[in-house]
Amino acid sequence: MKSDATRKGIGKAPHRSLFKALGFIDEEMNRPLIGVVSSYSEIIPGHMNLDKIAQAVKDGIRMAGGVPAEFGTIAVCDGIAMGHMGMNYSLPSRQLIADSIEIVADAHAFDGLVFITNCDKVVPGMLMAAARVNVPSIFISGGPMLAGRMNGKVTDLSSVFEAVGSVNSGKMTLEELDELENSACPTCGSCSGMFTANSMNCLSEVLGMALPFNGTIPAVYSERVGLAKKTGMQIMELVKLDIKPRDIMTKDAFTNAITADMALGCSTNSLLHLPAIAYEACIDFDLDYVNVINARTPNICRLSPAGSHHVEDLHFAGGIPAVLNVLSGKDLINKDCMTVTGKTIYENVEDAKIKDAAVIRTAQNPYSTTGGLVVLKGTLAPDGAVVKKSAVAPEMMKYTGAAKVFDSEEEVTKAIYGGKIVAGDVVVIRYEGPKGGPGMKEMLSPTASLAGMGLDKSVALITDGRFSGATRGASIGHVSPEAAEGGPIALVKNGDLIEIDIENKTLNLLVDAAELKQRKPEGKMKEAKGYLRTYRKSVSSANKGAIFADSRRD
Repeated sequence: MKSDATRKGIGKAPHRSLFKALGFIDEEMNRPLIGVVSSYSEIIPGHMNLDKIAQAVKDGIRMAGGVPAEFGTIAVCDGIAMGHMGMNYSLPSRQLIADSIEIVADAHAFDGLVFITNCDKVVPGMLMAAARVNVPSIFISGGPMLAGRMNGKVTDLSSVFEAVGSVNSGKMTLEELDELENSACPTCGSCSGMFTANSMNCLSEVLGMALPFNGTIPAVYSERVGLAKKTGMQIMELVKLDIKPRDIMTKDAFTNAITADMALGCSTNSLLHLPAIAYEACIDFDLDYVNVINARTPNICRLSPAGSHHVEDLHFAGGIPAVLNVLSGKDLINKDCMTVTGKTIYENVEDAKIKDAAVIRTAQNPYSTTGGLVVLKGTLAPDGAVVKKSAVAPEMMKYTGAAKVFDSEEEVTKAIYGGKIVAGDVVVIRYEGPKGGPGMKEMLSPTASLAGMGLDKSVALITDGRFSGATRGASIGHVSPEAAEGGPIALVKNGDLIEIDIENKTLNLLVDAAELKQRKPEGKMKEAKGYLRTYRKSVSSANKGAIFADSRRD
């Protein structure tokens, strides 16, 4: 066992003494030592139940003959951090999460790890750590929030963000906003739509790193506690069989994840996180291949913000197993990929059935014959940009408009509320990329405000930053190279025509090449202090997953 380095032999008497200071007894010294990694906190709704999940995991470990030892890591609530400088820290936290887990896991020689996660950067940060440390590992999330209800209608967090725009445009009263504020987020858990946290928790199943239904059992259901106990028991099997994350997260597993991503219409952020996880797993991730998978994969689910359903509906409709079963029937899934169950991905889902065809459509009746996410390329984004096609109105799929350029989210938000953004505009937000922000802020406030004002079908947004999984409309993010690296987005001027063609996967700045050569970048990066300054020096482009290029352990 790896933990023998801290517990076996005469020379480890001092180490055993320290374990006994924790209350360990001699009988525990010969059993596998399992690290239980939790992001529990009292500031994030998706994490407030993780103490109960952790206890259930530890119960499962002990029932199966292991010795659990819990430790924590940081987390950021993207919703609370949204719209102010706090959002600069969200993506950078992903790297710190991975680094901190690597430090504790390797320093204490755990035989296995159980990752207890929820919310946007914690899931990918922990998956990065699992791939990097590469000891037997398994994931369990805290589960999704239930959707809210107001006046007979289903609501969620994105409803509240959009309502701010509705109030500012006179379409909603302050009293109605207050009622919505008090009903949209009724329970703990990751926000209830197919936003980033739930996207990544569902994709953890598809990658093979979590037990079936990890992504969809609601946070407040006792079934979630039962799954946590099973997860604690299953890590002992993984240790016994020595099945490690890199045995599971293979190139074929990532192909499966992108395929499921397309079928589900996940957050655009998944195409920032999957490359980063793949990098840590020593897997080459080709962003261009995303469109190949898109072209062959039907979009069979449209959860909020693309549709009216929520993750709880997906769960009762058959969950990720039912989705994978549909895709398997079309030979779109690599069936032999190993998972933490000790079985293949296909063995896990071969008996799964669709229980509600209104939520999970069949391959013969998809929302679209192609996937929910698209990578765009062209003169404005030579290295790529990402859009959630399934959440774009038909009239915006092919669109040309005049640019209105802003050098920060704050500037564009002020312009929206000031009535300066009108139908026909293409709003360009730059210097918000990984280096430029720094930190590549999510910009749900401007997109939601436009949706609330009824402009999501007549205004496009383009940024080298990123958008929330709760964003809908023609919101194109991850433009690479970013402005801070001298990308073409830094050369755009007010009035320039920009052509968006989502079906043909192009994004072009309609300015003569000779004129562009004469232009110099406009605007500039904001000042960065503290960790953000360090982050700016190390982070790569969005098309590479905003990774630290020297973090991987080959």
